[in-house]
Amino acid sequence: MRTLLIALLVAQLSYPAAPQANVTFEATTQLVIVNVSVKGRDGKPVEALKASDFSVSEDGKPQAIRVFEYQRLEDQPVAPAPALATRPASTASAVKPAVSVTIAAGKTGEIKYKDRRLLALFFDLSGMPVADQIRARNAAQRFIRTQLTTSDMVAVMSFATEFTVLQDFTSDRDQLLKAIGSITAGDTGTTNGSTGDDSEGDTGAAYTADDTEFNIFNTDRKLAALESAAKMLGRLSEKKALVYFASGMTRTGIDNQAQLRATVNAAVRGNVAFYPVDARGLAAAAPIGDATQASPGGQAMYSGNSQRASRDNFQGQQETLYTLASDTGGKALLDTNDLAQGIEQAQKEMASYYILGYYTTNPAPDGRFRRIKVEVNKSFHAKLDYRSGYFAAKQFRKFDSSDRERQLQEALLLGDPVTDLSLALEVNYFRQSRDRYFVPVSVKIPGSDIELAKKSGAESTRLDFIGQVKDAKGNLQGTVRDEITVKLKGESAGQLASRNLEYDTVFTLPPGAYTLKFLARENETGKMGTFETGFVVPDLTREQQYQPISSVVMSYQREKLDSAVAIAERNKKLLAANPLVQDGEKLIPSVTKVFRKDQDLFVYLEAYQPAAERTQTMVATLSFYRGKVKAFETAPLKVAEGLNTKSKAVPVSFSVALSRLQPGRYTCQVSLLNPSVQKFAVWRSPMVVLP
Repeated sequence: MRTLLIALLVAQLSYPAAPQANVTFEATTQLVIVNVSVKGRDGKPVEALKASDFSVSEDGKPQAIRVFEYQRLEDQPVAPAPALATRPASTASAVKPAVSVTIAAGKTGEIKYKDRRLLALFFDLSGMPVADQIRARNAAQRFIRTQLTTSDMVAVMSFATEFTVLQDFTSDRDQLLKAIGSITAGDTGTTNGSTGDDSEGDTGAAYTADDTEFNIFNTDRKLAALESAAKMLGRLSEKKALVYFASGMTRTGIDNQAQLRATVNAAVRGNVAFYPVDARGLAAAAPIGDATQASPGGQAMYSGNSQRASRDNFQGQQETLYTLASDTGGKALLDTNDLAQGIEQAQKEMASYYILGYYTTNPAPDGRFRRIKVEVNKSFHAKLDYRSGYFAAKQFRKFDSSDRERQLQEALLLGDPVTDLSLALEVNYFRQSRDRYFVPVSVKIPGSDIELAKKSGAESTRLDFIGQVKDAKGNLQGTVRDEITVKLKGESAGQLASRNLEYDTVFTLPPGAYTLKFLARENETGKMGTFETGFVVPDLTREQQYQPISSVVMSYQREKLDSAVAIAERNKKLLAANPLVQDGEKLIPSVTKVFRKDQDLFVYLEAYQPAAERTQTMVATLSFYRGKVKAFETAPLKVAEGLNTKSKAVPVSFSVALSRLQPGRYTCQVSLLNPSVQKFAVWRSPMVVLP
């Protein structure tokens, strides 16, 4: 640096007439914090180690330790709080503060909470029944009154329809009890996913809309709230434990796998370990349900299907909690009625530890995984516990065209997904020939996430899309790369915030299991979003037991091809092969399965008759179930023509006015019977009807 400054000075002296220019020096450094627990053979923390006793490497390259602190966490319990009846009345105001509470961050490299154990209590009320809310709240209050130690600092967070910090880290019992007590038990959130299977009871309850249809099937919303909490806690250098109270977490089948990975990565990067607690406790599953739920009804309760579906759902909900814990270094508390043990478990596992910090020699903001290795330069036996690595940060700046393209390509390959832009995605399949299937992909983006730039009297933005499909062996089977300019004028531009943009593309694939990774970028702000999901294209030629059908598309909109807001390069051959395009209009799939009473529901599928020379007459019905009660069913539809001689496909379509249904959650069912070959097919999907 000194040589460079001298060279600049000499240049100025040699050319006195040259105008002086402002010179800006930029340096990029990234401080990486690693919390290391060192325990001896007896399982007790090893103290009195120095920075020189440790060696740290990143991707095999030695790193110089610049920050070194020892956090001594005492287990001395605080005197139990007096009984409620003998405690003095609080003089604190009950008025909600004007400024929302947040987790106050320390300065870079600063150890803000010296010798303190940081515990964050997160109450997920969105899918938690009232009884579970009360149980979780009582367990937390009991821990605060009786189990706090002199080292504990506790924060309180909640999520119903939005993520809220109720209390920053404090050791003040009264403030903590007040924050937990402010959580009012009630049906404040949405439901814990709806699968529409045989285990669901008939509640008959209407559905109350959230702020957007992207929040209806809300597993991604919960994970996004946890990601926000992890990022907020990550601003503190110390080790943190987040105790997550929830009644399981259902994956509904239309969830974004990238969101789960992004949540885990944010926790690992922020030195946050998740300790999920199943607030349902130890549940005894009665064969046809208990008094806490409505009877499932139907034949399923007698055949065992109801009990099997209930057990599978219960285990699936716990599996997601277990994944969050194992991937972040925590532990899940399942199948126990003493929920306070979950907090105690996190408390006991956070023993004294060392804080090591180094400025990485690889500060490139490429989002790639950096592997960390820590060793103790001592001859004695020691067990080390620390995070194995982290994902580097990502920077979105204004690049030129080549830089933008490279950024998009690299972002698709990143191990750390990008979730700044909300995406919902649906994959369908239609048979073209014996071993080839037409696979359309529909992507929906909320208009509220789009920034429009005013140009030439119109408001416009450019969206980039890139995606790839890989088979079960990891081989690339298809790619897509599109760039679309969206132009809106007047009223249409003003309505974008309350509407959605939908993009579609298509792949041609043989039968098999695949993984789709799709990425979208909005070019005004550089926001990007990743959607990753697995899907299966079945071999319908081998179907012998049931009537083979395609995937089923639900829609409320038919759009003329020439009236679309933006269309990528039109391929007439693909448009002709697309079964969703008829008479110059395209059926737009409802990716989120959310409809309104004033809309018409369009349902489209194809039934395949491999051995037929002419159309075999079939009968189809469309039914709507509320729980296990049939709310509405269309008249039987007779299908007697339309056989495609090449693909052997017969189109089947329904149109229903949703004004026939009351607002609420439903299961949509398509039943198809082919008497000629004595085969049938049944398809189901959850859906929501809003007022």
